[in-house]
Amino acid sequence: MVEKTGRPAYLQIVDELSEQIRTGSLAPGTALPSIAQLCERFDVSASVVKAAISVLRTQGLVIGQQGKGVFVHQSPAALSEPPAAGETGEILSQLAAMRQGLKDLGDRLAVLEAAVFPEPK
Repeated sequence: MVEKTGRPAYLQIVDELSEQIRTGSLAPGTALPSIAQLCERFDVSASVVKAAISVLRTQGLVIGQQGKGVFVHQSPAALSEPPAAGETGEILSQLAAMRQGLKDLGDRLAVLEAAVFPEPK
């Protein structure tokens, strides 16, 4: 059951299920309980459970198979390991470049908007 902690219910479900996956309680290849079972277990609506499963998919911890269900990814342990120190530096460098690119685009957009929509006098 989710608790009234201020943290969204779907994230509480994500926390619990991802912990079970990481500890091996839900082994790779194991099917997650059905949406109805998870709704009953956590006392939430189907939309909350679906949101949690969507987050788990995005994290690469589970994979859905049409008509069969949602299963723990075959290699969730590799996906949950933090990146190596060199990879972290590379990621931060790429992030900084993306931020600078977005700033440049924002500046260019401001110039274009000023040209198209001049300030009234």
